[in-house]
Amino acid sequence: MSISPRRFNFSDVKGISRDQLQQHYQLYLGYIRSQENILSILEREKPGNNQYRGLKEGETYSLDGIILHELYFRNLGQSSMRPDGRLLELMERDFGSYSEWINDFLRTGELARGWAVLAYNYRDERLHNFMQDAHNIGAVWHSTPLLVLDVYEHAYMIDFGINKEMYLQVFRRNIDWEVVNERFKHISKQL
Repeated sequence: MSISPRRFNFSDVKGISRDQLQQHYQLYLGYIRSQENILSILEREKPGNNQYRGLKEGETYSLDGIILHELYFRNLGQSSMRPDGRLLELMERDFGSYSEWINDFLRTGELARGWAVLAYNYRDERLHNFMQDAHNIGAVWHSTPLLVLDVYEHAYMIDFGINKEMYLQVFRRNIDWEVVNERFKHISKQL
């Protein structure tokens, strides 16, 4: 099975170097190769229980790594927009204000080992800033990601060393709200 990698235009990203973004993109391609390898083994072999368990765990880890990176790269860039309409209303309802939401989101990213994800949860019909310490640990079912922040060291070490706080501030200035607003508009048709 072949998985086609997505291409991303990083020309609108300011404050994160082309080298950082290209090396990060190479890591994403590695998750695709890993997923293809795992699926190939599962299709042609009858692995024992321990190997099968490891492959199935690797399958979710790699696939989530692919999806989260695609969401992250897609919402990375600058737009003049801000959250708008119903999305902004929900941020204000669920967090108190836009300012309180962004503070919570960045704090989640600061403390996470892997990801911070703004998502809409259909069960309680609210927005949440979820923390994922690994690709496949911390995801909440029946939720749709709207904004994804990669806080693994590979996302910022080349440019920022261990200064995660500086990276978070640069990320904040590089949120492509047009993409986030479109993601929300897509799901809001179902609400």
